[in-house]
Amino acid sequence: MSTSDSEFSIHFWGVRGSIATPGSNTVRYGGNTPCVEMRCQGERIIFDGGTGIRVLGQHLLKEMPLEASIFFTHSHWDHIQGFPFFTPAFIKGNVFKIYGKIAPTGQTMQERLGEQMHHPNFPVPLGIMGSCLKFFDIAVPSTIHLGGKVTVETGILNHPGEATGYRVTCGDRVAVYATDTEHFRDHLDANLVYLARNADVLILDATYSDEEYWSSTSPKIGWGHSTWQEAIKVAKAANVKTLVIFHHDPLHNDDYLDEVGRQAREQFSGAVMAREGMCISIPLRQDNKPLVEV
Repeated sequence: MSTSDSEFSIHFWGVRGSIATPGSNTVRYGGNTPCVEMRCQGERIIFDGGTGIRVLGQHLLKEMPLEASIFFTHSHWDHIQGFPFFTPAFIKGNVFKIYGKIAPTGQTMQERLGEQMHHPNFPVPLGIMGSCLKFFDIAVPSTIHLGGKVTVETGILNHPGEATGYRVTCGDRVAVYATDTEHFRDHLDANLVYLARNADVLILDATYSDEEYWSSTSPKIGWGHSTWQEAIKVAKAANVKTLVIFHHDPLHNDDYLDEVGRQAREQFSGAVMAREGMCISIPLRQDNKPLVEV
């Protein structure tokens, strides 16, 4: 994937939540767990290391050597389980800056990634990776300057064990990655609305429907995820142009997601369903041209 200096691109490598769901019923939207790549003005930014990062890694092999920044929202398994299979991290000459917030338990992201690769969980330890891995503990809120006019602003999300949302500013354009987060019952999350303010693209956790979330037989209250109806409320309140409905539930097949997309667009014309292989391109100039979805 090439990106010109006048373009900000977002590529989706994994859009499923909780657990990978390969199979005939998830072909159109994909079954890999979260991984989103952004490219702008020479910077490559990767968000989360779910199973989708393995696919990204295979794509990147033709671009060696490479440098990239990897930001983790949190260390729940579906967001880190693909990292041990990220082939470029094993190749000498590649450089990865890895960012994550220290967990409430006191563990750093480096420690958490390392633990999942310890015996008996995995046969190859983190130290075997041949690339240069540079780890950074981040504060929330804070702003990280990557290079040129590219910055990453952090924000707190409402998730068990905490999670971090990210606002990427590239020139005069903004994209926000906010998963996993749960809405509040009686008001919008002011921190989330602020993080998403006037964004060109908001990638937002919308795992459930309102009916599933409030179910009398199997409610999802307190599970750390939101609904597509609440995501639309946030997008409208934050004056977002394009809302990407993300972190699809493992039980939601392609036909179900088609219907969610139809209903969401009726309520918010800028709603888009996240799909593996999808690329959104944002022109880097204030001309109000529409975004291009590939």
